[in-house]
Amino acid sequence: MTERVPGTRQRRVLLAVCCGALLPIGIDITAINVALPAMEAELGATIAGMQWVLDAYSLAMAALMLLFGSVGDRVGRRLVLQIGFAVFTAGSVLCALAPSLESLVAFRVVQGVGAASLSPVSLSLVAQAFPGAAERARAMGAWMSAYGLGLAVGPFLGGLFVDSVGWRPLFWLNLPVGLLAMVLTARSVPESRAARPRRLDVVGQLLVIVFLGALAYAIIEVPHRGWADPVIAGCLALVVVSSGGLLWWERRSSEPLLELDLLRDPRFSGAIVGGMSVFGTFGGFFFLTSLSLQHPQGLSALQAGLWMLPTSIVLGVCSPLAGRLAERYGTRRLLVTAGLALASSAALLALPSVAAPGILLLVDYLLFGLGVGLAAPLLISTAVSGLPPDRAGFASGLFTTAGRSGFALGVAVLGAILAAGLRQRPLSHVAAFEEAVRPAWCLVAAGGLAVALLGVLITAPRPARSRAR
Repeated sequence: MTERVPGTRQRRVLLAVCCGALLPIGIDITAINVALPAMEAELGATIAGMQWVLDAYSLAMAALMLLFGSVGDRVGRRLVLQIGFAVFTAGSVLCALAPSLESLVAFRVVQGVGAASLSPVSLSLVAQAFPGAAERARAMGAWMSAYGLGLAVGPFLGGLFVDSVGWRPLFWLNLPVGLLAMVLTARSVPESRAARPRRLDVVGQLLVIVFLGALAYAIIEVPHRGWADPVIAGCLALVVVSSGGLLWWERRSSEPLLELDLLRDPRFSGAIVGGMSVFGTFGGFFFLTSLSLQHPQGLSALQAGLWMLPTSIVLGVCSPLAGRLAERYGTRRLLVTAGLALASSAALLALPSVAAPGILLLVDYLLFGLGVGLAAPLLISTAVSGLPPDRAGFASGLFTTAGRSGFALGVAVLGAILAAGLRQRPLSHVAAFEEAVRPAWCLVAAGGLAVALLGVLITAPRPARSRAR
């Protein structure tokens, strides 16, 4: 199908639809964190159960984003966007009606499958509709800001709903949004396909699903089952076999799902590791903070949401400004600053003195939002800058997939550390919670230091010369 640039009015509607694809995804990430204790009370969830409520969604997104990007290029981006809205909306309705924790986790997978198609396809539509460099940059900024806005309003919205009408209406909220988006997509988004779409790598896709699912299951369940459990041993064996099989298959595939040769570029591979560190700490931070504020500190869902709001606001403000700040102060300096902000925030949270909300806690949350808000856009820019145009789109998709994987694994690892430290004691036990969560915050601090170190390494002259070659 011939690509054509839509008119001005149509492009504005298209951009609004594509921003609408990211807004509920951002809201879902932070709002559901605030609602976890309410879900725990109603459904009888353990820490592992609450981890699965978050990770079922994130893992589905991480495992399928690259696939849906290729499917959209092949069968039509508007069609895949419409299907994505329909699946995401249906999954949200099913989550609202879930009678048990197991069904909620299963329906979160459905919701994640729909979300997995919305992000890459909407990005492709925005890139096609705004061909000029300047207008494309503005459109991309608006597209990314919609995600930041969702993150910002999520904690407040989640707390408000949970305290007033319960956690289930959070999912019902996606119903009118999804229906409106489907109507606008059908009326105002032109169909488009890639001139030379990539082949679908079914084997590679299946191996990615097995690898991520088995790894997350082993990490989340090992505090409860133990390392000697045959299920854990089987999952670890699947991790080894699927990772080895994935490396073998992708090197021999003519059009692989994962272009492993990109990882030979030290700037790209360093940015990928940095992105996983940032989003891993981000996922773990919101998970641990929501539990900490509502259990040992005894705050309501709305109060917890208000305390988490500064993090999301600073993140949403800094993300679109990161590029301009990098032009003035340099990418290396900002990445080091971001990493140190993340490390400092986590180190302060590990101190016993933050047992009650106060000015120090507010500083912690502001520092964390600053770190993520600066690091994430700078790392993705570093990953794709200087690559040929036919590689930049795939590289950004791979970075986003790695970030989603890092988010899910961060929740899994930090939640497992908390569960192991509690040793069956209740979350409301203040001293036990503080003792159990301290190693998790130390790991988050290590992740921040890793971001600062990578900021120095990937902006050095030698990696830049390697990319040029």
